Amino acid sequence: MFSFKNSFAQNSFPTITKDKTGKVIRTQDKVGNQIPDFSFAGYRAGEYAIPDIAVKAFVPPIAGDATATIQAAIDYVATLKADKNGFRGVVLLDKGTYNVSGALWIKENGIVLRGSGTGNNGTTILATGTSRGAIVNISGTNNQVLKEKFQLAADYTPLGSTSISLKNANTIKKGDHILISTPISQKWIDSLEMKDFGGETGWIGWKKDDFVIRADREVTQVQGNTITIDAPITNALNEKLSSSEVVVYNWSGRINNVGVENITLKSDFDTTNPKDEQHRWYGISIQNTEDAWVRQVNFEQFAGGAVSILKSAKRITVEDCMSLNPVSEIAAFRRNTFYTEGQQTLFQRCYSEYGYNDFVVGGYATAGPNVFLQCQSYLPYSFSGSIGSWATGMLFDVVLIDGNALSFKNLGQDGRGIGWNAANSVIWETSASKIDNFSPPTADNWAFGVWAQWAGNGHWNEVNSHINPRSLYYALLEQRLVKLPVPSQILDLGSEPTSSPTIEQAKFLTAESYKKQTTLKEWIEQAATRNPIAIDFAKAKRITEIKSAPESIADKTDKIEIKNGLLIGNKGLLTGEIIDIPWWRGSYRESDIVTARPHVTRFAPGHYGLGYTDNLDETVQFLVDNNKASLDHNYGLWYEQRMADHERIRRMDADVWAPFYEQPFDRTGQGTAWDHLSKYDLTRFNTWYWDRLKTFADLAAQQNKILMNEQYFQHNILEAGAHWSSSPWRPANNVNHTGLPEPPPYIGDKRIFIAEQFYDIKNENIRKLHQGFIEKSLENFDNNANVLQLTSAEYTGPLSFMQFWMDVTANYKKAHKSESKIALSATKDVQDAILNDAKRAATVDVIDIRYWYYKEDGSLYAPQGGVNLAPRQHARQMKVGKETDAQVYRAVREYRDKYSNKAVIYSTPGANRFGWPVLMAGGSLAAIPKIVVPGFHDALANMKTVSAENYNSSFWTLEDKGEAYLYYFQNETQAKLDLSDYKGTFEVYWINAENGNQIAKEVIQGKSVATLKAPDGKESKIVAYIKKK
Repeated sequence: MFSFKNSFAQNSFPTITKDKTGKVIRTQDKVGNQIPDFSFAGYRAGEYAIPDIAVKAFVPPIAGDATATIQAAIDYVATLKADKNGFRGVVLLDKGTYNVSGALWIKENGIVLRGSGTGNNGTTILATGTSRGAIVNISGTNNQVLKEKFQLAADYTPLGSTSISLKNANTIKKGDHILISTPISQKWIDSLEMKDFGGETGWIGWKKDDFVIRADREVTQVQGNTITIDAPITNALNEKLSSSEVVVYNWSGRINNVGVENITLKSDFDTTNPKDEQHRWYGISIQNTEDAWVRQVNFEQFAGGAVSILKSAKRITVEDCMSLNPVSEIAAFRRNTFYTEGQQTLFQRCYSEYGYNDFVVGGYATAGPNVFLQCQSYLPYSFSGSIGSWATGMLFDVVLIDGNALSFKNLGQDGRGIGWNAANSVIWETSASKIDNFSPPTADNWAFGVWAQWAGNGHWNEVNSHINPRSLYYALLEQRLVKLPVPSQILDLGSEPTSSPTIEQAKFLTAESYKKQTTLKEWIEQAATRNPIAIDFAKAKRITEIKSAPESIADKTDKIEIKNGLLIGNKGLLTGEIIDIPWWRGSYRESDIVTARPHVTRFAPGHYGLGYTDNLDETVQFLVDNNKASLDHNYGLWYEQRMADHERIRRMDADVWAPFYEQPFDRTGQGTAWDHLSKYDLTRFNTWYWDRLKTFADLAAQQNKILMNEQYFQHNILEAGAHWSSSPWRPANNVNHTGLPEPPPYIGDKRIFIAEQFYDIKNENIRKLHQGFIEKSLENFDNNANVLQLTSAEYTGPLSFMQFWMDVTANYKKAHKSESKIALSATKDVQDAILNDAKRAATVDVIDIRYWYYKEDGSLYAPQGGVNLAPRQHARQMKVGKETDAQVYRAVREYRDKYSNKAVIYSTPGANRFGWPVLMAGGSLAAIPKIVVPGFHDALANMKTVSAENYNSSFWTLEDKGEAYLYYFQNETQAKLDLSDYKGTFEVYWINAENGNQIAKEVIQGKSVATLKAPDGKESKIVAYIKKK
């Protein structure tokens, strides 16, 4: 039993004792720190029972896809007026199985999705298809607005405090919602020794901008300059380590009083692949939400986890839930079964089997309290605890981790530099195969009444002993509320054990041993009896089946065409910058998220937005808002972030780091690749990868934007050996017969020069694989006229492979109706050889000048193709020179004049500086600034270059005689425009060539020779656009 000490003794560290009446006492240390009161976790801070809400909509069994019908029922309830308690009503599903190919969204307050039971005679939503999203998404709107900021008055506010002194609290008031923000400072990082983790790991060491502790609280009282908050802080506010502030916020879009209950959620999967990941990853995702619940829900066959609570959620209860038979790779960022980044979250009576990290807090600097109560993990593949950095205020209360560890410790570089994963956290009356209980500098961790193999310098109390109270959470809640809102429902341990029983006691205990003990799994299964949920729908509106044919995005698009050698959309000539995507970098840290660039096939399980799994409509809008014409996409250099260390080593485990750069091929569930996941099959394709690209292309077409699909990524087969080590094409990583050497022929045990063998189409094995891959790359975009197909990013390969690529492409296009356009992107010798080959040149739609250019002195920078050097290796061996306006114009104009039916784009590394020369030479996708003059791009679509001009001309002209003209002035400030043959009035718009702003406007008359004279100003380069009025 748990012993107690004098609760009034002054301790060197805070702890928990009991007084003579059995009351739990959280003692303070000399500066006032105390273990936080964890009882504020859960729906409405644990103060109210989860209510039973009336059914307002009933959905009977649906024969086909039920997505639209169930969503219609949710949307109907969303239109109802909320009652005095904030509830609109329940959507009830009948008994049976509902197939759902899409996602269900709860976006308004007061809505509950309810099934008619979890057993064989209950309700199952079966997720079909290959989407990786959650089945049920509880998601308000992320429209949080930060307002006033307040500085702290005290140098130190102790752990567990519910009052904070401010320098001036004049405008703060009761009911205000606040964030108590504490950044991780460099001084703090140094004190924690998190700057690096040994060796060359400084790149993943903690940085001062990486994350901020943000305790989300409500002000309950204001007295002078001291505020009282509704839940304790789980990290002391030490101004000597980091300067904290209190920030008031509004969040009108955050929803509340929502839930999912009494149902089974199940994912379909490919039964031929035991580690299939082309199916649903999550059952339920919760964000932008407070005061919500998930209860009596079973989860089956998910890849990523059962319930994922994200950082924008708080006061959530998940209870009486089970996760069974997960299907995925056995690896990190999968099977995070019951996962939270939120605050005041409570998981109670939850069971998981064969998970990875089953009961975990994630994210960075996640503030508590967060509680796992009476939960069991059966034979997990990895630990529970925290898989994020510096999670504070966790309580593991009556938990069993059967077969792995419960860890509060410094994880070092694991998980991309997690380091210290837990602080100010407690393990109570818990068993695990191993318990790591380490206390970091500046904080403490505690273990009370634990059974395990132990490790750590944290505080240990009553190890190998059962303690009272059985549950710390419920003891604290009862002390706070006096009476519990619901019974604790802690599974009874049975008779009190003794090591010295009497004969009578032994007789009694022997008889007890014949009785089958109730397992937690059985206890959860009995929840429907203990806590019945009503399924009466007599007064509910019946929602009949809604058949909705999937809407094709492609049907809404306007076709992009090549007319007169120009790329033309429904808004005229396509212009704007070409942007590429990150090749391999990324992390979930704030500093990386705020600087992230768009990507289409980056996958961050359970997380969406820029830097994570990009929302594709937002990616397209980014192109629109930032004047980008095209996204240049290639598959990632490697799949996961451990490879960022550029080591060639075989990884010893599958603790992969996200975000993932998905590869175009599917894994098999067989064997072990270099990254410790299963091997790829180069003839089976990653559905998620290709669907993402296809969807992006469809969405981009609506906005006249281009996807450049680089089919290969040459970076894998040259330069650093690590580029090749985990590539799907490497024989060690696939189940196919490529004919490539294994082990890799690393030169000097460091570099890779396998390009020649990779491009060798005489190797029949790899030739067939190449052909299948090229055809898949084409087939995926058959109806996407806005897709440019390119051979490979960084292609400096041989003519022979380019010829092969062209031949496969031509044969495919003959056999299929395919609208994507073929772009020739290569070194100049290879490019010219293809264009001089009439048969193969006929396949080319677009010429991409990328790997060569004319230098300032007029000479060529033109690396040779097929000599097994990457672009930057060529640059180290040759005089790269300098690109200029004149020489860029020269290059584009030469190819436009010679191949007038083909579009020409210019995409060298410096191309974004030369938009106007590219445009004036007749190029497409020219990186000119945004021009808002009406009709500008439409007019460009009909303009042509002037034959008398060349790259040495003092100004350049585009013209559609008698209708529109464009002059680009560099060295001149005036020009003559002969309108003698044309009647009417013409408008002249003077435009700043650097930023696209209109400088001036004038009118000139036809039937005359007009003098165009640039207005006086500071613009070094200026454009005149003339159009007939």
